[in-house]
Amino acid sequence: MTAHHHHAHNHDHSHANERRVFLAMWLTGTFMVVEFIGGILSGSLALIADAGHMLTDTGALMLAWAATRLARKPADIARSYGYGRAETLAAFTNGIVMLVLVGWILFEAATRIMEPRDILAGPMLAVAIAGLGVNIVALKLLHGGDGNLNMRGAALHVMGDLLGSVAAIAAAIVILTTGFTAIDPILSVLVALLILRSAASIIREAAHVLMEGAPEDARGGDIAADLMIEVPGLADVHHVHAWSLASDRKVATLHARLAPETDAGAALAAIKARLAAKFGIGHATVQIEAADCPDDAGHGR
Repeated sequence: MTAHHHHAHNHDHSHANERRVFLAMWLTGTFMVVEFIGGILSGSLALIADAGHMLTDTGALMLAWAATRLARKPADIARSYGYGRAETLAAFTNGIVMLVLVGWILFEAATRIMEPRDILAGPMLAVAIAGLGVNIVALKLLHGGDGNLNMRGAALHVMGDLLGSVAAIAAAIVILTTGFTAIDPILSVLVALLILRSAASIIREAAHVLMEGAPEDARGGDIAADLMIEVPGLADVHHVHAWSLASDRKVATLHARLAPETDAGAALAAIKARLAAKFGIGHATVQIEAADCPDDAGHGR
């Protein structure tokens, strides 16, 4: 795949992601208003609280949309690698926001378990069913994207809302049939714990990218060992560093010492081809050496 084709492919993905997040944002934001009005008219605090959840989600989707637009900006003098990492920053921020939201849900649930409140289950059930439909559409939009961290972070927020709608439907049915209002906060805790697990995963992966961590499938030692086996004419591979500009863009730098009479151009081409084919590294800076490494080959292997 040529660099131009790869860029065009990423550009198309970015445009598609942007449209998907934008539509999901408007769906979520519009229904948030509907749910809030429904909560006011029915006197249901549960619906008002969930509208607050959707307000947070709308903000998160807006952040993801802005990051997707920013990531498409070309490289400039100040940012020679471009703005692709904006999506990772958005994913990290969304993960943190979800942790705060989980804390609020747990606190609110504990309060409601200790001090039960009257819930109008009929209106709650109707609005929750409508909310489930909206969230299913929004989730399908986001899952149709290319699965980078930013899209996953946005989808996580919508998944939290979808689970909230399912829990609200179940709680409304239980309240209608048994009058047991404590089921509402109990199910909210279960939803919060599911969100917590996913949010922690997003934060961990985004932080790994932001800290220049090596990709799981492109560790420095593994790259060096593979090149020594697969590329003829190499005497040594050292100072190998691999990291991600974004969750789907891996880069690397390395030094390669050649055996006597090895063609440098052919070795360089073979190294870059192998890095792309085996490790998915589309951009690599390779220092070819005919003698000992001037940067002290004893370090960085």
